[in-house]
Amino acid sequence: MTQPDEMTQPEVAPRQLPVGVSARVRVPASSANLGPGFDCLGIALGIYDEVIVETVDAGVELDVEGEGAADVPRDESHLVVRALERGLAHVGVSAPGLKLRCVNAIPHSRGLGSSAAAAVSGLAAASGLITAAGFGDGLSEDELVQLSSEFEGHPDNAAASVLGSAVVTWTESADGVNSYHAHRLTVHPDVCATVFVPDTESSTSFTRGLLPDSVPREDAIFNLSRAALAVVALTSDPRNLMAASADRLHQPYRASAMAPTAVLVAELRARGHAATVSGAGPTVLVLGTAPVPSEVRMLAQRHGFTTHSVAIAGGVDISIG
Repeated sequence: MTQPDEMTQPEVAPRQLPVGVSARVRVPASSANLGPGFDCLGIALGIYDEVIVETVDAGVELDVEGEGAADVPRDESHLVVRALERGLAHVGVSAPGLKLRCVNAIPHSRGLGSSAAAAVSGLAAASGLITAAGFGDGLSEDELVQLSSEFEGHPDNAAASVLGSAVVTWTESADGVNSYHAHRLTVHPDVCATVFVPDTESSTSFTRGLLPDSVPREDAIFNLSRAALAVVALTSDPRNLMAASADRLHQPYRASAMAPTAVLVAELRARGHAATVSGAGPTVLVLGTAPVPSEVRMLAQRHGFTTHSVAIAGGVDISIG
């Protein structure tokens, strides 16, 4: 006779969200690297994508406004939808159907973390729906960082969009599985950000391919010291931002692919502004303690860049209806 603990247990079907629950999320842009902190430093910036989602009887209905609206898919292949479904599946929940409205302000393929923001948006929307349906507390910050970083392959942009402010991130690997982690830094209140955004786009995969497999030891040491100094400059002594934003690890190797960006960074630094390539570019980021003067805005315009003063942002905001 089969004992109870030997009996085959029936599979438990995923819980399904009821029709009519809704959530709204607001996710900031981000800049990664901040000069020397390649794939490990990031900062949240006050440009936001918003997603409003509601469960419906069946199917996926997707409306997109703003940045990238003419180029992104309108079905289940959209990154926000894929991330939302991943977030639900993570806790054993499904949706009968989804109706989404995406309002995008983060420029696409400009080095401001638009794809990371999309992944965070979908996962945060899933978290909001889970909570709205009474199925639990939703996804924790650690889960949002982990799951969004899985879409990205590295955590710097995604963690900044989740946690806000500035972040130090790292990856641990075991048995071929990556575990992504982040620590939020409280940015000094005097620090402000300016982004210089061109009309041209850049491919992260292409610019990563320009990086060498090895670098001189002195360059590695240089970047280690500057990345450590960046944490000090961001949190307690902004006077060090200029030295703390210098890089020898990735920006010189990518310069030929983004000549206007490289020229603008060099000219801004020559004028005493802590300029870096934002992520994989081509946007340029300046962190300082005062807005850039009008002559800098005119300089950027001559090179084909539009100047935006942006706040250091808080993390993802989730509200439920």
